[in-house]
Amino acid sequence: MSKIEVNTVEPQCGTTLTLGGSGDTVTLGSGASQSGFGRTGTVDWDTTPKTATFTAVSGDGFFCNTTSSAFTCNLPAGSAGAIVSLADYAGTWQTNNLTVSPNGSDKIGSVNADVVLNTEGQSVTFVFVDSTQGWINVQDSTSNERANPFITATGGTVTCCGNYKIHTFTGPGTFTVCKIATCAANNKVDYLVVAGGGGGTTGSPNAAKGHAGGGAGGVRFYLNTTCAPMACAPASPRNNYPSGTEVTVTATSFPITVGGGGSRGSPTYPSVTSGANSVFSTITSTGGGAGGTTAAGSPGGSGGGASRDGGANGGTGNTPPVSPSQGSNGGNQPQPSGNAGAGGGGGFMAVGASCTGAPHPQDAISPGGAGGGFPAAFGTSGELSGGKYYFGGGGGAGNYYGPGTAGAGGLGGGGTGGGDGSPACLAEDGTGNTGGGGGGNTSTNKAGAGGSGIVIIRYKFQ
Repeated sequence: MSKIEVNTVEPQCGTTLTLGGSGDTVTLGSGASQSGFGRTGTVDWDTTPKTATFTAVSGDGFFCNTTSSAFTCNLPAGSAGAIVSLADYAGTWQTNNLTVSPNGSDKIGSVNADVVLNTEGQSVTFVFVDSTQGWINVQDSTSNERANPFITATGGTVTCCGNYKIHTFTGPGTFTVCKIATCAANNKVDYLVVAGGGGGTTGSPNAAKGHAGGGAGGVRFYLNTTCAPMACAPASPRNNYPSGTEVTVTATSFPITVGGGGSRGSPTYPSVTSGANSVFSTITSTGGGAGGTTAAGSPGGSGGGASRDGGANGGTGNTPPVSPSQGSNGGNQPQPSGNAGAGGGGGFMAVGASCTGAPHPQDAISPGGAGGGFPAAFGTSGELSGGKYYFGGGGGAGNYYGPGTAGAGGLGGGGTGGGDGSPACLAEDGTGNTGGGGGGNTSTNKAGAGGSGIVIIRYKFQ
């Protein structure tokens, strides 16, 4: 190794001095500093993040981590050409701000006052110009280019609620997971899957039976995240969380089936049908059972009510069985004759009302069973009541004789029954995208069709 000791190196001729050859690296010794070269408008970045108030050094850039709390960067005493850069280390300046404070009587942008940096992902560069303007910000980036550690997905109608995205499907579609989360727990998604409601029935001109309310579509849900307690109203063991079967997604496409409502009964009552199933991944909610035509109601997510003068039970809910239950039984009608009314359709959270009164149905009008209320964590679809959004109401039974009144539809989109009284009232359809059962009706009027279902998926996206 050769060593040369000199105080000054000057070119032999001309004004250009070259140190090293092409491709060589010229290095200052440890602890040595340079002067006279001037700055190029850049800084040397200090890669140890700052987490508390500090005083910056000219020529350096600093990563400021305000995750735990806000703090202050004190600028050095200003001198022409001094330069300081600051960057948002964790993307938290919008929550915990970084304050930049000038030294003494120095100014920032012509004013002797602090500057507050409060934009997520921001980075700035200040250069001291003169005593009039002081420090001037010559570079301000508000981009926040960061890898996303959470799920990214497409499909349905997408809304946001806090740190969560909600994908709502009111018809068939595809939920496509483009990228899974880096944390396995965040790949466990919340869901609400509601099937189509069953149709209500009417009597035929020759056999005035029917009149029964349709059962609600089955309701299955999972809510693992920050909405305790799970607000399924009225209260039951199903209101706990997490509740239901976990679904962990992968980076693939999930076909979504949204069940349609069952067809209504007409004076030719055999036309009535049960609702169709709704499906997401491994979760299938069963369509609501049709109201009974001559006897028992049909089984389903919630069962249809038994027919007028049927002497039978309502359809069985939670069929096929899942845990927790996806629905309830339809209302019974144990009177084989005597002009007794029909049963109401079962709802997600409550059985349909049974009709035991005789001889006149106005003495025993049978409403549909109540559905379940969910928080706005699942969006704002459903029937709003008391700050919750209800799904899965059973259809009310029709009234053959009474004064124009009939069984009310269950909260959660159940259709109200109809009647031949004075004035006559028509049965209501179950509300679309609630899974509500259709209302029953009399022998001369159409009953209500079941309401279509819905599928809602929710996950953390930031």
